[in-house]
Formats: sequence, C-alpha cells, structure tokens
Amino acid sequence: MEVASQSTREPLGSGGLVALVWAHFLNDGLANYLPGILPFLGIALHLPLAPIAGLMSVLLFGQMLQPVSGILADRVGGRGFALWGPILTTVGVVGVAVTRTYWMLALLFLITGIGNTIFHPQALSITRSITQKRQGVTMSVFLIGGEVGRALSPLAAGWVVATMGLKFIWVMAIPLALTWPWMTRSVPKLPPQTRHGNPIKWRKHLKPGLALIAFSGLRALMLYGLSTFLPILWHQRGGSLVAGASLVTTFVGTGVIGTLGSGAMMDRLGKRVVLWGSSIATLIFVSLVPFVSGIWLWPLVAILGIAVFGTFPITLLIGQDIFSENPAMGSGVALGLANGLGALLLPLWGLLADKVGVSHAMWTAAGLTVLSFLFISGLRVPYSGHTAGEQ
Repeated sequence: MEVASQSTREPLGSGGLVALVWAHFLNDGLANYLPGILPFLGIALHLPLAPIAGLMSVLLFGQMLQPVSGILADRVGGRGFALWGPILTTVGVVGVAVTRTYWMLALLFLITGIGNTIFHPQALSITRSITQKRQGVTMSVFLIGGEVGRALSPLAAGWVVATMGLKFIWVMAIPLALTWPWMTRSVPKLPPQTRHGNPIKWRKHLKPGLALIAFSGLRALMLYGLSTFLPILWHQRGGSLVAGASLVTTFVGTGVIGTLGSGAMMDRLGKRVVLWGSSIATLIFVSLVPFVSGIWLWPLVAILGIAVFGTFPITLLIGQDIFSENPAMGSGVALGLANGLGALLLPLWGLLADKVGVSHAMWTAAGLTVLSFLFISGLRVPYSGHTAGEQ
C-alpha cells in the first residue's frame, strides 16, 4: 500500500524536526542505558556473563515487532506511535528502581523494548517524508538524536547508580516528563495510507529483504556485544563502573560523526559505495580491540563507532526502498527485526565469554563483520531516488 503523496503530508518545519530529534534522543536514551549498569547488576544479583547478556537480549527482543508496528503506523497515520512509544519506554525504566529480582527486571526490560518498537517506524517514516532530495542528510540528522541518547545514557545511568543507588534510576525519566507538553504540540502528523494503494510485493522483496535482515542482524549482534562486554572487560581489569560506561558513551557518541558523514557522502556517492567503505573500516578497527588495553581503548572505540554507525542511515533507506509500499515497515525490518534477531544470539556470546574470557571473546566481533560482507551484494533495489550511484 502506498503512503499519502508528498504533497498531502503535513509540512515539517525546523520545529518539527527538532521535536523528532529530541524525541529520538529521549527514547533511545531510556531504551539503551542498560550497559552502563550491567556490571553493577551482575554483582548485585550474583550472575555469570550469559544471564547478564540475556538481560540485553530481553531489552532488545521486543524490537523484532517493529515491522508490525510499521504496518500499523503507516496505516493509521498520525503521530501517536511516535509520541507514546517513549512513554512506554519510560515506564520500564522507572520500574527498575523498585525491583531486584532477575525475572522482574527481564519483564521491565521487555516493556522498555516494546516502547522502543512502537516509536521508531512511525518516526522514521515521518522523517523520510520531508524531502525527496537530501534524504541521506535528513535521515542522518534524525538518527543523531538517538545516537547521542544512546551515548550519554549508559554514562548517566552508571553515574546515578554509582552515586545514588539503583533506586534512583527513575531520575532518567525527568527530561521526558518536562518536555512532553512541547512534544505533543510539535511532533508532526503523518496522513494515513490511501485505501487503494499497492499491496506489498512479498515475493519480489524476499531476497533483498533477507539480505538486509542478515546484514543488519550481524551488525546489531556485533554492536550490542561490544556495548555489553566492553564495560565488563574494563571492570574486570580493575576499572570503575563509570569509566567502563564511558567506553560505550565514546563508542556510540562518535557514531554521530559516522552517521552524519555517511549521510552526506551517500547523497553524492550512493548507498553501496559508502556501505562497503564503512564495513571495511569496521573490520579493520574491530580487529584491533583484542590487542588494545588501558587508555588506548577510548580512541580505538571512538574510531570504531564512526565506522559502525556509518552504515545505519544507509540500511534504513534501503529498507524503505525495498518495501516502498510501506516505508515504516521497511524501517522496522532494517532496524527492529534485525536488531531483535541479533539480540537473540547475544547470550551465546556471553557463554563464549564465560568459557574463554571476555578479552578473547572480542574476536567474535571481527568474525561477525566478515560474515556480514556476504550479504552486501544482495542489497540491490531498483533506482528510485535522487542520489548518485545507487546500484
């Protein structure tokens, strides 16, 4: 089914874009703070690495429903999904302040993941709808809000827990509470789909869709594995909780450079050129992680973050191009479904880390990156954009 034409959509001024970026910042911050407190939870609950990685998997598992959320978001239009997703995400965070059992924590992280699932497809569809030209830059600007949130939240959560205790983790929700009235006025609405649009061509999209899921899923597993085990590795070597969390902050924070830079280059060079470049750079720098220790970890993960996150705007746009009849669902496939599949495999990485040690298990990241190369050639979609070199 086709979404409403560009001319019928509500214009998205600078205020609307700012509101979307801010909503993305809050939502992804509240949905991705967990790596900053994982070492604390492991000690408090007396857990080995595999169950700790399992908590990350539960948090991310709900994202597998993003394609369904995308179908509904495009069908009903409006902005309800983009506004209420962060609220549900926040409910899960606040609940962590009052529970100490493993299974209750898992349930709360699942609720947080579902809120994250509700938010992204509609917000991405609204963002894509604002322009037919500089789509790479536009998508990158939106993604930067989420990346900054993901970068700062582990450090903020680690500081809150280290200085005040886990029961005060609810303070992470204060920014959303203060800005919610402004968000409800400023986030734009997306018109619903027309009833007589084209149905989704599932058979036509099968091969490129599977290639997209495989590539993005391997990338997600690599990214979540690094975010999970880098703070634990630092803590095992005698480092502090806050310093370990700052590794994740550095990793994700410098991803802003990669996201914005790849969006600008994609508008000039095309998706495939930039995707290959970012992926090869990722392999080079992630292969150095097992060899580096001490303060040199920070510049390494900073460069690695630029390379890894440089692929995100490309795969999101490719997903929307593949499933052009329902772009919000395409976003959900490229981001949520792939992330969820990657998260399901994360406990296996935890089991490996328990057997061989966290440092040696870091080689898994390089192997996953090499494996992802096999699927880049399958990410071909008919040229339909305004950028160069799409094929």
